[in-house]
Amino acid sequence: MQSIKSLDLRRQQLERVPEHIRNESQLETLDLDMNQLATLPHWLGELVQLRSLSLYHNRLAAVPETMWSLDRLQTLNLADNQFTSIPEGLGRLAQLQMLDLGHNALQSLPRSMGSLQQLKFLYLSDNQLSALPDSFKNLSALLYLGLTGCRFITLPDLLGDCSALLELRLYHNQLVELPDTLCRLSRLKELHVMDNHLASLPRDLGQLDSLQKLMLQNNQLTALPVSIGRLARLTDLDLRNNHLTSLPESIAQLQRLRFLDLRANALRDLPAGLADLPALEKLDLRWNKQLVLPAWVDHLAQKGCLVYV
Repeated sequence: MQSIKSLDLRRQQLERVPEHIRNESQLETLDLDMNQLATLPHWLGELVQLRSLSLYHNRLAAVPETMWSLDRLQTLNLADNQFTSIPEGLGRLAQLQMLDLGHNALQSLPRSMGSLQQLKFLYLSDNQLSALPDSFKNLSALLYLGLTGCRFITLPDLLGDCSALLELRLYHNQLVELPDTLCRLSRLKELHVMDNHLASLPRDLGQLDSLQKLMLQNNQLTALPVSIGRLARLTDLDLRNNHLTSLPESIAQLQRLRFLDLRANALRDLPAGLADLPALEKLDLRWNKQLVLPAWVDHLAQKGCLVYV
């Protein structure tokens, strides 16, 4: 048994971790998802070869201090448990690349999180978070950040220092604005901010010149910044259910735009340049009661664009 490197104990209705695992000194992957664990044994820290530990969907509210000595861990999943806080010991897991703390009751994060210099994927969705520690700006390797379903009203400027970010998910919060520093994320490809209370966007949004998906549905936007036309790689733009009365002429510069959803706004007219967008595959204009449809809408449909009016 001491030669086992991977052990899968998912869905076993376990109320405690089996004692014999303590002797499996070469264990690298331990999966205890979807059990009924309320505590973990102190000897967990003796499994010094562990690289992946998954404890998703249990009943944990705390972990033994010894767990933070597992300094070879690259993946740690504590999602869907009963945590209200995470100890500062987390910062000792210097090799961590994926951390899932989603679906708990966290109100804050440890300052030591900034020590996770190798962290690439961080899932924090469906907690009670409304702020991030200052040390968060040190997560220079972070590629994915999920903060959906939390309690953010504003975001800290320090997010703009997470310069490696490729995907940022912020939907189902209470955001009333986005910080200007967010526009420094020049590598960002996807920005999901639907289901918030945004009334405007940063003026320099166009600096996000790697952006491919911009999801803004179900906000309170009344206008878009002119700089949106500089998002040269944008393919998907969802603006449904806002308060837009017009669009900037610069939107006609989005030469790679494939999907444009404008449903349920207050649009009165459309920029003529939309008719010439070469990549446009779908344009949804439904539920704009004051919109006078221009003649070129038929032209778009004849070119093969799917137009809903």
